[in-house]
Amino acid sequence: MRIALAQINPTVGDLAGNSRLIISWMDKARAAGADIVCFPELAITGYPPEDLVLKPAFVRDNLAQLSVIARSATDIAAVVGFVDEDGDLFNAAAFLHHSEITAIYH
Repeated sequence: MRIALAQINPTVGDLAGNSRLIISWMDKARAAGADIVCFPELAITGYPPEDLVLKPAFVRDNLAQLSVIARSATDIAAVVGFVDEDGDLFNAAAFLHHSEITAIYH
C-alpha cells in the first residue's frame, strides 16, 4: 500500500478554496501511484477555525464541501479533516473511498 501525506496549508474560512486544494492534492497523489492520501486536521475549514464553528451556516457549508471532495475520491482513498455536527460539534476525520464518505471519526 502506498500512502501519500498531503502537508497542505489551507486558509481559515475558505471552504471552497480549501476543497479545491484538497482535490488537487488527491489528483497529485493518485498520479504518483498512492492508494490513500491523508490530509491535516481540519483541512476543509483551515486551522484553527475558532468562532467560525459557532456559525451554523459555516458548519453546514463545510459538510457540503466534504461531499464535493468525496465525489472526487475515485481510484484513491482519502482521510480528510473537517468539523462534524451530530448533536454537538466535533473535530473529525472522514475516510473517503469509491466517491463516498465511508467512515467518520470524532
